Amino acid sequence: MWVVFAFGSALFAGLTAILAKIGIRNTDSNLATAIRTLVILLFSWLMVFTVGSFDTISSISSHTLIFLILSGIATGASWICYFKALQLGDVNKVAPIDKSSIILTMVLAFIILGETITMLKFIAMIAIGTGTFLMITKKSVENKHLDRRWIIYAILSAVFASLTSILGKIGIVGVESNLGTAIRTIVVLIMAWVVVFMSKKQGEIKNIDKKSWIFIFLSGITTGLSWLCYYKALQIGDASIVVPIDKLSIVITVAFSYIVLHEKLSKKAAVGLGFIVIGTLMLLV
Repeated sequence: MWVVFAFGSALFAGLTAILAKIGIRNTDSNLATAIRTLVILLFSWLMVFTVGSFDTISSISSHTLIFLILSGIATGASWICYFKALQLGDVNKVAPIDKSSIILTMVLAFIILGETITMLKFIAMIAIGTGTFLMITKKSVENKHLDRRWIIYAILSAVFASLTSILGKIGIVGVESNLGTAIRTIVVLIMAWVVVFMSKKQGEIKNIDKKSWIFIFLSGITTGLSWLCYYKALQIGDASIVVPIDKLSIVITVAFSYIVLHEKLSKKAAVGLGFIVIGTLMLLV
């Protein structure tokens, strides 16, 4: 079942990138992230009460709680960087870099969690890395009107996303996955709004148009669904496989970026996407 949850996470994560891209076109990315997190918080706690896991909150150990908090901090940092990158760059360029966190996650899972790296996994990592490189080569960033800082934010997003997966895997041991997700969301919410107030963007909330509100809200819902599937999969499956499946969301993201946002994919980038998909599917063998 954890494979099903992992694919569910990929589906909703892919939709999130497109919905969020539309929602932050006319909105500060940090403010949009903070608003989205409010939606996710409500959604995640609704799931906690639905499955009846709230009563188990008193049994969470201090060790688990610490790693849930650390995972939440890493998630907040990843989100802030990711949605800033989305605001500055094209979705089909930002997503591949963010998804390259697969490689670092697999390495950390081997070092920290003791998960094995077989020859097949190693070949898959090379394929994913090659595919990512092909999608972010210089030709991909020739569009002069784009702020080149997007690539820095995208790389930081990948690093923090990798740390999120490892810390989250450790943190959800001994706690119901929906409850663990809800607790992490509180940390992310606090972090997101601290950034908003530090950048003095809270006053811009009154300037958000109706369309942006709708897409920010929808992206929050899809993120919540992605999280619930993702951490359920992490709880019962191997992080080194769950994470790559989740990253298949790049296929959905690129497809919708072409259909909805009319972002074109070069032949080289298309080959790179193929490498990423093949490498990811190899991990399921």
